[in-house]
Amino acid sequence: MFFSVVIPTYNRKPILEKCLKALENQQLSEEKVQGYEVVVVDDGSTDDTLNWLANSKQEYPHVKVFEQNHQGPAAARNLGVDKATGDTIIFIDSDLVVTEKFLQSHADALVKGELEQGNDRIFTYGWVINTCNFDDPTSEPYKITDYSRAYFATGNVAIARKWLEKAGHFDTRFQLYGWEDLELGVRLKKLGLQLIKCPEAVGYHWHPPFKLEQIPNLIDKEIQRGRMGVLFYEKHPTWDVRLMIQMTWIHRILWGVLSVGGRLNEKTMAPFLQWLIDMGKPQLALEIARVFLNWYNVQGVYEAYHELQQRS
Repeated sequence: MFFSVVIPTYNRKPILEKCLKALENQQLSEEKVQGYEVVVVDDGSTDDTLNWLANSKQEYPHVKVFEQNHQGPAAARNLGVDKATGDTIIFIDSDLVVTEKFLQSHADALVKGELEQGNDRIFTYGWVINTCNFDDPTSEPYKITDYSRAYFATGNVAIARKWLEKAGHFDTRFQLYGWEDLELGVRLKKLGLQLIKCPEAVGYHWHPPFKLEQIPNLIDKEIQRGRMGVLFYEKHPTWDVRLMIQMTWIHRILWGVLSVGGRLNEKTMAPFLQWLIDMGKPQLALEIARVFLNWYNVQGVYEAYHELQQRS
């Protein structure tokens, strides 16, 4: 197989450098992997990403660069797939740093999965470990909060190109934050594709340490995710999708109770969150902040759903 690693990026030059360096240091067996390319799609970055890539071609011989105006990750991944030459596509994000055995692990799991399933209707999903350690991101251990039940998430997934073409690529109407990959996953599941978990293909997802100054942006993302969730449900009006996007009375009650009807919010919890940050526990502070962040998400879902009903 020949891999095309498709990476959309937007204003992430410092961590993108670590991402690409890790991909240049892959240990491969020619028996299963004939080669690979890294397809970077710049989604209108304003941090000099394109100039840096143009001046770094010798350091990254596997990298091919394409660009588009800022249209979101769905359109960027579609462009990457269109420009890719590989028969197998691997999607990762530009803030993911992988190990030397990353590509080989996906290849091994794909070959093994096809033999066990008796067909090629499979794809592999690797581990994603969250870290805020920029200097040494791969030193972070796996945590219970890293566990994901997602069927198809583009943070670390390998799939035959033909299945993407048959499913119809990503829906570019998902221009705000969230759900474009899981929506494609629903279409892939209808084609009968099976998820093969591949913990050996591990990637370390870097994000800056949590600070209170990030909260307004995080709230905006949750509201966006709520709105895109309703688009997801509009395309696939099933109970499973309602559960995924938190558009149920269970979620409304759960996060309403946990946030005390919104009284535990970014203002009232700020002193406690700052105390945790000062104690050197920014990740714990972020997990606790998810109480009111999820409340904002549920509110965003129902506001968007109400607008949808009015239009209908």
